[in-house]
Amino acid sequence: MELLDLFKLEKLTIEAYKTPERNTPPVEKFEAMFNPTSLKQSYAIKWNKTMGKNKSAPTVTYECTKPSQLELNLLLDGTGVDQMGVVNLFSSKSVNDRIKDFMRAAHVYNRDIHEPYYLKVKWGLPEEFNCRLSSFDITYTSFDRDGTPLRAELKVSLLADEDKIRAEKKRDPQSSDLTHSRTMCAGDTLPLLSREIYRSSTYYLDVARFNNMNDFRSVTPGQQVLFPPLEKLLSGR
Repeated sequence: MELLDLFKLEKLTIEAYKTPERNTPPVEKFEAMFNPTSLKQSYAIKWNKTMGKNKSAPTVTYECTKPSQLELNLLLDGTGVDQMGVVNLFSSKSVNDRIKDFMRAAHVYNRDIHEPYYLKVKWGLPEEFNCRLSSFDITYTSFDRDGTPLRAELKVSLLADEDKIRAEKKRDPQSSDLTHSRTMCAGDTLPLLSREIYRSSTYYLDVARFNNMNDFRSVTPGQQVLFPPLEKLLSGR
């Protein structure tokens, strides 16, 4: 190990990919200038509360487990001061440039995949966090005489988005049956979930037929719907 490596800090990075598997080299990468001082991960379960016949107490039934959420604050500095408080004469990126780098990786709509990129956060977590951008706020805190931002803070919120095949293998590593079972949440539709799982919404009628549905619009929150491997799904045509 070289002596300089002993003083090198591992920076938080957000990598952008065109596919949910995230198994190719990233097409964009944003590296934090300063590592966050804290990370916040949130987990939630959605429950449906209904009143019983006597209306004395509500009945709680499970609807779905929501994606976990990661929140972090990133400081952007354009004064040339590095993480050790030393002036870096070779730092050329402005605050606006760094914001553009972040937006290009996480926010900008990509015409090839018809949506923003699939993201992966690498740094300090038990494992790499596959996610999509939910929202972000920019707070400018310092300006040059001409109004150019010299310092800003990004408040970023990311939603977990694990590759579906990896999720199935985590639940049962020995299983060769990659059928997905989904508990429908309010707002879920068969075309939307078909696109998410099969990368195309055109299979929603096949999914309805596989689940013996008379009407693909008849799904209700809390209902279990099976999404089998595509070959098995199309064999019923």
